[in-house]
Amino acid sequence: MMSGFSRSRAVGLLAAAALLTATAACGSGSAETAATSSSADGGKAEVVAAFYPLQWLTEQVGGSDASVTGLTAPGVEPHDLELSIQQVTELKDAALTVYIKGIQPAVDDAVEPDTSFDAAIAVTTIPAGEHTEEEGAEEGAEEEHGHEELSYDPHLWLDPARLATVATKLGERLAAADPAHAQGYKDRAAKTAATLGTLDQEFTKGLTTCKTRTLVTAHEAFGYLADRYKLKQVGITLDPETEPSPTRLSEVAKLAKAEGVTTIFTESLVSPKVAEVLAAQVGAKTAVLDPLESKPSGDYLSAMRDNLKTLQTALGCTA
Repeated sequence: MMSGFSRSRAVGLLAAAALLTATAACGSGSAETAATSSSADGGKAEVVAAFYPLQWLTEQVGGSDASVTGLTAPGVEPHDLELSIQQVTELKDAALTVYIKGIQPAVDDAVEPDTSFDAAIAVTTIPAGEHTEEEGAEEGAEEEHGHEELSYDPHLWLDPARLATVATKLGERLAAADPAHAQGYKDRAAKTAATLGTLDQEFTKGLTTCKTRTLVTAHEAFGYLADRYKLKQVGITLDPETEPSPTRLSEVAKLAKAEGVTTIFTESLVSPKVAEVLAAQVGAKTAVLDPLESKPSGDYLSAMRDNLKTLQTALGCTA
């Protein structure tokens, strides 16, 4: 049975589709025609990015040749995005849409296959976190959060090395979508990949020697970071909107004590209450580890470096 969230999304998309059909009948032209004419007129290619880390990456690779529009406003959980009719129009007319399948169901439903780039296909993904009994107890919780069909963890942008691979592939896709500026896209993609490679080296060096390698996080968003830098992630929940059971809290508290965990990590867009309760049980403190699902105060690079400093302090690392 379709949930209320799914029904509302379906109704919205049907309405948007009807409007787009009527608009097309009035001579607006296809997305391909719009993109081609924009390039031919010396204008910028219109590119849509689903949420912040992809928007940052697309802006770096697109440079002065692309006009990048982000679908998710700052401070909004990407998973909760509902598309307006205007945004659906932007998706239909874009030269390219950059997204990750499974993060935002509304975007998954609206993207055009021929003019979209799923960043997850550019890298080797890791399995999604295992569902615990309490995390799946609420009927429909996973469907409403948009992970019902995901077999992989979608938070790949938290590994700079994987994101560097995405940058290279994105340069190729933008070059194909806007051939007039192909070399510029490829050059900027190479530069961005090199910058991310440097960030990867900083993390590797900074997290080589640590007293503990266990991350206890509010939810399981840091699997790629843990995978790349040989850390162990223990999420209180799989889903940030799901409350853990007392049994789960007890399990994580026991593990945290056994492994000498001194810090429980919270997130900027998620209530810290559960993490604070756990920290009190363990005798630990809390600290914010940003999953970068929304725009930080600086940019992707500065926020990731802040994350590195936070990890080094919490894990007792010596560079």
